[in-house]
Amino acid sequence: MKNNSAYSTLADWFEYLNDDCDYENWSQYLLMRIQENLGSNKVTAGLDVGCGSGYFTRVFTKFGYTMTGVDVSVEMLDKARSLSLQAGVNCEYLLGDITKFKTPKKYGFVTAINDCFNYVPKAKLLTAFKRVRDCLTKDGLFIFDISSEGKFLKKIANTVSVDDRDDVTYLSFNSVKGDEVTMDVTLFIKKERTLYDRFDERHTQYIYRETEILNALESAGFTLLKVEGIYGEDKSCSDRLCFFAKRK
Repeated sequence: MKNNSAYSTLADWFEYLNDDCDYENWSQYLLMRIQENLGSNKVTAGLDVGCGSGYFTRVFTKFGYTMTGVDVSVEMLDKARSLSLQAGVNCEYLLGDITKFKTPKKYGFVTAINDCFNYVPKAKLLTAFKRVRDCLTKDGLFIFDISSEGKFLKKIANTVSVDDRDDVTYLSFNSVKGDEVTMDVTLFIKKERTLYDRFDERHTQYIYRETEILNALESAGFTLLKVEGIYGEDKSCSDRLCFFAKRK
């Protein structure tokens, strides 16, 4: 069975297959940075862009923020609602594309974690940042990350990623052409005994360099606060660049 929409099948397995990401420390790092950069501002509401299955949305809600998650994937949002219900966490989830997203509500901070903006085509990056700005209060905080150019070129390009488990096997055939990264994902999901259902998805991401991001942030009306590697490590050797900016 084929289904080529990104995350249409992977949504159900995403957090499970990413259990080596150390989500707990990742979320604590983000919460620490949110508190550091908001200072004494009494912010209660946050928007989690590209929320996926809602891990960070749930954690931020548990910490006391009123959270809204937005994503382009119906399947991811269905999973997010299910996991939030299981955890007893009350989050709002909205279907939306950040390049088109509009809301009358204003948020004290916006997050976009785990490659959300790598999925945004280059011609739409500035528009996406402007949409984020429109969602924020004055001096509102914007925290997001991207996978670095080095990660794509040295660790992903022309490789096959494999995760073989008893109930599911994940394969990703990765290629890079210019600044476009294609990941053809195949999932074999156990049905019974030795029977498996096969599902195929295509994921397309884009390589962004720090200067591209900084120029777009400036043009969209943000003041850059900091750029660092994940967990505050040296950005020059990090697989992930984390950006902190405020709405002017």
